Amino acid sequence: MAIISSSLDESNIPRSRKELRIVDSQIIAEEKVNQKLNLARPNSLKEFIGQDQIISSLKISIDAAKYRNEALEHTLLYGQPGLGKTTLALLISYEMNTKCRVASAPSIERPRDIVGLLLGLKEGDILFIDEIHRLNKLTEELLYSAMEDFRLDLTMGSNRGTRCRTINLPKFTLIGATTKLASISAPLRDRFGLIQKIEFYSNDELQQIILNFSNLINLELKNDACCALAKISRGTPRIALRLLKRVRDYAQVIKKTNKISLDTVQKALNSQKIDNKGLDNVDRKFLSFLNLNNNPIGLDSIAAGMGEDSSMLEFLVEPYLMQIGFITRTPRGRKLTSLGKKYISSKNEKS
Repeated sequence: MAIISSSLDESNIPRSRKELRIVDSQIIAEEKVNQKLNLARPNSLKEFIGQDQIISSLKISIDAAKYRNEALEHTLLYGQPGLGKTTLALLISYEMNTKCRVASAPSIERPRDIVGLLLGLKEGDILFIDEIHRLNKLTEELLYSAMEDFRLDLTMGSNRGTRCRTINLPKFTLIGATTKLASISAPLRDRFGLIQKIEFYSNDELQQIILNFSNLINLELKNDACCALAKISRGTPRIALRLLKRVRDYAQVIKKTNKISLDTVQKALNSQKIDNKGLDNVDRKFLSFLNLNNNPIGLDSIAAGMGEDSSMLEFLVEPYLMQIGFITRTPRGRKLTSLGKKYISSKNEKS
């Protein structure tokens, strides 16, 4: 599988702090170029852990396309960051035995950028666009005819010298990835033949991913330690591997060993101020702020009180707190649930 990659820009979610939280599912620059993390990716769909329904559906579509000797239908993958959308796109390219050109929507600033990408494709090639919901309007409109009719309709010149030119394109596959399906316009979304949602992973699946990566980096990981890491990984492989790396650092520097026990995991996470629910200081500060008031509080008010950006709280903090039942959204704002109150009370008692 050949991969032609353009630069992937940083996350579109602003932050008030420069350092990324360990339990943040957004990718960081180190992880984009880390060779061992790339090796941790499966080499085929058979090796992919989890997402059984999606893998089964993709296998059928890929085999059908290969049987007809056609390009795969345009595919849209959506879900939270860190769940494997890019990995799946690369595996589709591998299974189709074709090249994959990787781009990020924010880096496609002008229409000529997408024109250059499309003109560089060959028959059957795959163009993968990450964060596709961030394409600007002009660029998106150029994709309509490219996806549907495999042609580019370009307007050249100005005033009386304006003329139209049509360029035929080879039959290719566009794979889009997004964390915000609703932000994709209906005309673009309707041109995808396959639309798949990437779900959160189960604890068993995360344990297998963690175990595989620990073997790759020569760690001896105890079963209970592996289970503990999986439980606080928020259903996200990227977070699971990042936590494992921090535990490895602690074990090698403090314990002088590559053997990871449950006690080592707990001490390593305590040093990072991550508790047994997988919550860090930002999460606890969010819950504590809600605990000060029995009435629902608006997100902007919470962000102002915490000194954080509201977008960061909405997309990186709230989803997991809602997933574990600690907060709820109401028309009037965010409110702490009984589970959330019980958690905060237990923390206050310990302190």
